[in-house]
This record gives sequence, C-alpha cells and structure tokens, in this order.
Amino acid sequence: MGCGKSALGKHLAARKSLPFIDLDDYIESQENTSISKMFKKEGELYFRKKERLHLKSLLSNNVQSIISLGGGTPIYYDNIDFITQKEDHLSLYLKTSPKVLAERLFKEKNHRPMIAHLDTSEALEEFIAKHLFERSPFYHKADHHLTTDNKTVEEIADQIEKLLA
Repeated sequence: MGCGKSALGKHLAARKSLPFIDLDDYIESQENTSISKMFKKEGELYFRKKERLHLKSLLSNNVQSIISLGGGTPIYYDNIDFITQKEDHLSLYLKTSPKVLAERLFKEKNHRPMIAHLDTSEALEEFIAKHLFERSPFYHKADHHLTTDNKTVEEIADQIEKLLA
C-alpha cells in the first residue's frame, strides 16, 4: 500500500507493451462493488476469499501481464506460495520505508479502509511499521526485493527490466 505498485506497474506495462491489471480494480469490476463496501458489508475475510479467487484466476490464465497486488494479498491463505511457485512468473517486493509510506498515504487515508481510522501521520507510520514487520516473512518470499525510497518510477522500471533480461 503506497509503495508505487500501480504507477510502476502501468509504466512497466506500457514499456513492455503488456496489459496492466491492478488486482483491487479487477476485483471491484468483477464483483460490481468497491472494496470499501465489501469490507463494510461482508468483512475482511469475505474480501480475502474473493481476492484469492481472482488472483488464482489471473495467474492461471496464461496471459503475460503485469499484475499489481494489494499489500495484504501475499499474507492470506497460500497466496504467496501460489505466486512464487509458478515458474513463469516473477514476483517483486517493492520495499519502501514506513516514513515514506506514511507521507504518501496520509493524504488519501480516507479512501483506504485499513487506515481510515488513523488520525495522525505518526499513528499511521507506527501502524505501517507494525504491519511491515508482521508481513515481512511473506514479502521476503518474493523472487526479488527492490528498495524504492528516493527512486523514480523510471529508475525502478530500469532495475526490473534488468531482472527480466
């Protein structure tokens, strides 16, 4: 959340002439509702089940594409194992510091159900640091880890292209 997955994914997809799919947007279009409404009406577990279903569908369709996952996607069910065990997929962890994430996310926190309740940037940074610590074992299963602090989308895309070569 907030590490630049969507901006980078769109940029890289355009560079490589591949389709870009934001998993959250895809879920909303397939379910005909917003993620915020799913969380409110059905709860997080319901959303995570739908997320898993759509993730597996996208990764099994044999269409080469760039897919941006939500920050919680890798930690639920066997999602990270499903992602990393597919030999024809490359998974990336875009590692961004809690401070940078908090700076980016505080302005738009009301549009994100997981952080909308946090009142200060300090509380948000603490929340992010805690979640990154808890999620770290899952994120570190990704094929490659790229630090994004102080890097442009172009610089990160260059790094990824080298990995793809």
